Amino acid sequence: MDGPYYRGMSGPIGHLAYALLAARAAERRGLALAKVIHEHLASYLSGSYLGCDVQTVPNAICLDTGQPVGHGPVTVERSPFTGGAVKPWTLSFGGREVTPREIHDTFYGRSHLILGWSDREKQSGTISWSQYLDFAADVTGDAMELFGSERRSLAWVLGWMTHVTGDGLIKSVLEGINLQLLDGKYTATNRPVQDLVTFNAIGREELGLDWSMLLDQVASAPVEPVQLHYMRCARRQGRLGAHFSEGWDAELEPLLRLVLAENHRYQKILNPRLLREMSLTTGADGTATCDPSLSAASGGLTYAEMLAAAKTAGFREALFEIGELIADSFEKVIARQDRLTGPF
Repeated sequence: MDGPYYRGMSGPIGHLAYALLAARAAERRGLALAKVIHEHLASYLSGSYLGCDVQTVPNAICLDTGQPVGHGPVTVERSPFTGGAVKPWTLSFGGREVTPREIHDTFYGRSHLILGWSDREKQSGTISWSQYLDFAADVTGDAMELFGSERRSLAWVLGWMTHVTGDGLIKSVLEGINLQLLDGKYTATNRPVQDLVTFNAIGREELGLDWSMLLDQVASAPVEPVQLHYMRCARRQGRLGAHFSEGWDAELEPLLRLVLAENHRYQKILNPRLLREMSLTTGADGTATCDPSLSAASGGLTYAEMLAAAKTAGFREALFEIGELIADSFEKVIARQDRLTGPF
């Protein structure tokens, strides 16, 4: 059997939903960049998840099966496959072993910008929303001028922008979404409800999404060098280097390149686990039943009770509003970077 992968609404299900809804909103508004997204959808979707969540690495290795398990710095005590022992996973680099915690603490804030910095760097690293919009405008310009591989880099950057904005909204760092579900806003109890409803009722049933194909695109799209640029783990250059002189550390580039390759490799392993965990089965009474571990994580709710809770909280409306608010951020960046007006 496969072990649980579950991560919660800021994992790939949430971020793919944000990105797809933002793309639809951009198209409805007639934004020229919607064409770039459509032409390079795989890179856009990959940027919307792996463009930020560089902690997508194993936490441990199951000793019984040899399979990697867990996600990032969250400690796995026992194998989710067998219940047996595990050993810590590390990334070999430069003659030493880099832990998932070190990867998270070194790179997470650099990709998220407005949140997620380590305690040591929080004061100097975190930037405001207005600074982020200027930052993102510079990155889009550099994507076209320095990394313009058939606009694929720009699609990746647009995906990355959906992640930063989506995280800010769902985690209440930014104003605009006031989602009170079971026990507050962004909580461990709420996340299985949000993910299951997004994956099944909204994604599969309402929008007709093929999650298997979408997740495969996330893992299979190539790593884009522009990611090292906006994480400032490369030589300082371009518009971004001219306007944001602090935080550049080219010595981190070799390690980050290894981490990004591992992100894509491990996501391919995680995808089938996630698909199985999010999918519903039919119970003995004919009702839709979710994975028992996700029911337990929600406080014991059945899937039907999750649907009812989501409806009461206006979750669908909040999810679609996130898409609109991300499209708003696209327009604010376009106002700062006129090359985004097209034509493309």
